[in-house]
Amino acid sequence: MKLLIELSFLGTAYCGFQVQKNGVSIQQTVQEAAEKLFGPVALTGCSRTDSGVHARSFYCTVEGEGCGRIPPERVPLALNSLLPPDIAAKSARAVDSSFHPRYSAKGKEYRYLILNSRIRDPFLEGRVYRCPVELDAERMNALAAGFVGRHDFAAFMAAGSSITDTVRTVSRCGVQRDGELVVFSVAADGFLYNMVRIMAGTLIDLSLGRLGDRSIADIIASRDRGRAGFTAPPEGLYLWEVYY
Repeated sequence: MKLLIELSFLGTAYCGFQVQKNGVSIQQTVQEAAEKLFGPVALTGCSRTDSGVHARSFYCTVEGEGCGRIPPERVPLALNSLLPPDIAAKSARAVDSSFHPRYSAKGKEYRYLILNSRIRDPFLEGRVYRCPVELDAERMNALAAGFVGRHDFAAFMAAGSSITDTVRTVSRCGVQRDGELVVFSVAADGFLYNMVRIMAGTLIDLSLGRLGDRSIADIIASRDRGRAGFTAPPEGLYLWEVYY
C-alpha cells in the first residue's frame, strides 16, 4: 500500500529534505518515525530542499506492506506522536502505486519572506531573511511580472548545476508588503536549483539599485547567472503548496 502524506516543517535544524551524510535530514527523520508505525517503508519526497529551507505544504509517499495497518485518516496523529515538534504530518491518503509525489505534480508555489526592518525579531529569527534597508515593494511587484510566462531561466540557476533543460513556465509571481514583512510569491510548473532564492535576491538588488537599469527581461535573455542578483539566504524560503 502507498500513502501520500502532507507535511509541514521548519528546516532550521536540518540539512534539507534529502538524506545526506553530513547531517540529519527531514527524510531520515520522517522515515524513522514511519517505520516505527509500519515497519520497512520506501519514502519519496516531492522535492529536494536546501539546508534551512522550510515547508508549509510538502508531500511524500511511504510505501510498504505495513502501510495498511492504520486507517489513513489516523496516520497524521499517529505519526506526529513520533515526530519532533518542528515537523508535522497534516494529512494522509491512499494513492495508486503509480503515483509519484514529484513527477505527478502539476506545479508548485514558493514564497520568500523578508523582514524589512533594522531591528531583528526574535520570534522570526531563522524563519525570514532580514533586510535592514527600505525595500520598494510596489516596484518589486511590478518587476516580478517580468518572470511570468515560459522562459529560459538559466540566469536564475545556481552555477555548476548539471540541469540542461532550463525552460520553465511561471504562472503567477508577485510581491506584497504587510507592515515590515515583504512576501515574494511565485508559482511554476517546476523550478531550477536555487531559482526562487536567486529571483528573490534579484528583486531585492533591483529595488536597492545594485543592478543598475537592468530589467528582468534583460537578465532572462542573457542566460548569464552573473547578470542576476545575489542568492537570498535559505531561511526566508518556504515551499508553500504543491499542485496535483
